Amino acid sequence: MATEKLSMAQALNRALRDSLSEDPSVYVFGEDVGPLGGVFRITDGLTAEFGEDRCFDTPLAESGIVGMAVGMAMNGMRPVVEMQFDAFAYPAFEQIASHVAKTRNRTRGRVGLPIVIRVPFAGGIGGVEHHCDSSEAYYAHTPGLKVVTPATPEDAYHLLRESIASPDPVVFMEPKKLYWAKEEVDFDRPVPAMGKAVVRREGTDATLIAYGPSVPTALEAAEAAAQEGRSLQVVDVRSPVPFDDETVCAAVRSTGRAVVIAEASGYASVASEIVARVTERCFHSLAAPVRRVTGFDIPFPPPKLERFQLPGVDRILDAVDDLQWEDQ
Repeated sequence: MATEKLSMAQALNRALRDSLSEDPSVYVFGEDVGPLGGVFRITDGLTAEFGEDRCFDTPLAESGIVGMAVGMAMNGMRPVVEMQFDAFAYPAFEQIASHVAKTRNRTRGRVGLPIVIRVPFAGGIGGVEHHCDSSEAYYAHTPGLKVVTPATPEDAYHLLRESIASPDPVVFMEPKKLYWAKEEVDFDRPVPAMGKAVVRREGTDATLIAYGPSVPTALEAAEAAAQEGRSLQVVDVRSPVPFDDETVCAAVRSTGRAVVIAEASGYASVASEIVARVTERCFHSLAAPVRRVTGFDIPFPPPKLERFQLPGVDRILDAVDDLQWEDQ
């Protein structure tokens, strides 16, 4: 395949198309994913190409969507379901936590559920209530689930292909505000596997740790810091579960300072877990306590106020400035 410039939405569409073409056990379904092509057009053209048996609309019943996926996966299929919006998935959470996550353990490994649950998530699009939740902590806290969130179109393509091929269930968190970000995608280039973090920018003074929608913000903050003479490293977690302690901790040890960035509320969050893991493993290398820059512990605000809720460059640089530089 040739390299092609694609948006994240187009890269995800390509990943679904290639998976449907190569594996007849793959099925794509959810609310409005058929002829309409999904709210964000991620499934655009798939019903026309593969037919209504392979890519089809469902009733507006998230619990039923995931419940049907469980039955299909038990019978040898690989369902890929779309939850349409992050907070729309909550009615399906009982199915996800009680059955999707636990069936392999419940059957002592005899029954796996190769299901991908696609969840457009997080803010940045001016969505109203129930359309902009950062719900990753619910899934990350549920043993038996893998949780993946790409920050680039190329990662979106490769991580979705890997998720569909996985023998275990994957909750695939898609940053809505990055759907239209474009880059050159090399379909044949080997990329780090699920469960591996990557260093997106080298730096020597402090390490910014982010995932999904916060990665571009972290890179923007690092660029702004460079204009002020400070060198910030940026690590993209890519996979909150399984988490890559080795890469993240090596990055933190190399600088001695770290800030974790995430859009979700900070209390009992994925960001909290990252801080704990880094502190436990890197304590003797740290020159300052690990800081967090997260969303506030409030329900997601109205569209005109979301810029105050989401971590921005100024808040990140303020956290970096607070990393006890006077001790050097």
